[in-house]
Amino acid sequence: MELNTIKDAFDRVAKKQKLSCSKTQEVIDEVGREIEEAMAKLQSTDNGLGCDLKSILLELKTKLNEMAPMNQLEGSQRELNIGLVKYAKILEKCLNPDISKAYRNVDSDIHIVNQIIASHFYRQGLFDLGDCFVSEANEPDATALKSPFLEMYGILEAMRSRNLEPALNWASKQSERLLENGSSLELKLHQLQFVEMLQKGSQNEALKYARTYLAPFASVHKVEIQKLMACLLWAGRLNQSPYAEFMSPTHWERLAEELTQQFCSLLGQSYESPLSVAIAAGIQGLPTLLKLASVMAAKQQEWQAMKQLPVPVDLGREFQFHSIFVCPVLREQGSDENPPMLMPCGHVLSKQSIVKLSKSSTRPFKCPYCPLEATVGQCRQLHF
Repeated sequence: MELNTIKDAFDRVAKKQKLSCSKTQEVIDEVGREIEEAMAKLQSTDNGLGCDLKSILLELKTKLNEMAPMNQLEGSQRELNIGLVKYAKILEKCLNPDISKAYRNVDSDIHIVNQIIASHFYRQGLFDLGDCFVSEANEPDATALKSPFLEMYGILEAMRSRNLEPALNWASKQSERLLENGSSLELKLHQLQFVEMLQKGSQNEALKYARTYLAPFASVHKVEIQKLMACLLWAGRLNQSPYAEFMSPTHWERLAEELTQQFCSLLGQSYESPLSVAIAAGIQGLPTLLKLASVMAAKQQEWQAMKQLPVPVDLGREFQFHSIFVCPVLREQGSDENPPMLMPCGHVLSKQSIVKLSKSSTRPFKCPYCPLEATVGQCRQLHF
C-alpha cells in the first residue's frame, strides 16, 4: 500500500537523521575537549612567554586538522541528503494533489448530503456553525436535528460541573430502552451520585438515597451494591478507605462517554459521525483509487461506469461494519447471483468459480488451495 511505502521511506530518513545528529554531536564534543585542554594549558602557563602560547595554539591547530571534523560530518550528511531527496520524490509520486481523478460521478440527493453535514456540526456541539450552514444551504428541515444534541450537550456540561441531575432525569425517562440495549448506565449514574454524597460526609442522606435508587438494582448487581454499602462506614473519608477507587475522576470521563454512546444509540444514530467516518475511510482508500485512475487512463479504459472496482480497496478493521466475501480466484465480491460456496475441504469460493472449475455438475474438480477434490453437489452456500 502506498501509505506503507511513505512510512518506510520516512522511517529510513528518520534513522539517517538520528545517525547524522549523533555523529555531529560526537564531533562537536571531541572538538570541545581539545579546545578545553588547550585552554587549561594556557591558563596553567606561568611565565606567559609568547613562544609557549604559540606552541599550544599550534598543537591545537594540528590536532584539529588531524581530526578533520568537516570530513567526518560530510559522509553522514551526504547520506541524509540523499534520503531526503528520495523521500521528497516518493511524496510527490504518492501524494498526488489532483484528487479529482478519483472522483466518480454518483447521483446523490443534495438535501440528504446537507442534512448529513448539518448533523455532523450539531453532534460535535458546533451549534452556531450548524445554524449558519442550515441557513446558507436553505435547509430549514435540518434544524430539527439540533434539539436532541442540545439536550445531550446540556447534560454533558452539567456533568463537567459535577451535577448529575440532568443525566439522572434523562436516564430515568429512558430506563426501559437502556435496559433493552443491555446498558447499566442508570445504575452507574446513581452509584456516582451516592459516592458524591459520601464524599461530603452525608451518611444518612446517602443511605436514604441508596434505599430509594440503588435497592431496585440489588437483585442483578449484588456485588456492586455490597461494595457501595461498605462505603457508608467511610463517609467523609472515602479517600482513605479500601474503596478509594470509586473517587477516581476516570469514572466521570467513562460515564460521559457511555452516556454519549447511549444517547446517540437511542436516537438511532451511530456514536461516531458518519461524515467523519466516510472522510477517514476515503483518505485511506484515496491512494488506491488514484493509482487505479492513472492505470486505467494509461490503458485508455473508463472505470466510471464500472459496477465493481477491479481492485480491492484495503481499509482498516475500524471501517468493517459487516461481513463481505471476495472470491480469491475471480477477485469478485459475492452477491445474490454469485454467492460464496463452502467446499468439503473448508475453502470458500464463489459460485461462478466453482462452475468454471467443475465444467460439469457431476465431475469432481480439485480445490485450487489444497489437494482435495469435490463436486458441485457437495458445495454448500454460505450466508453472512
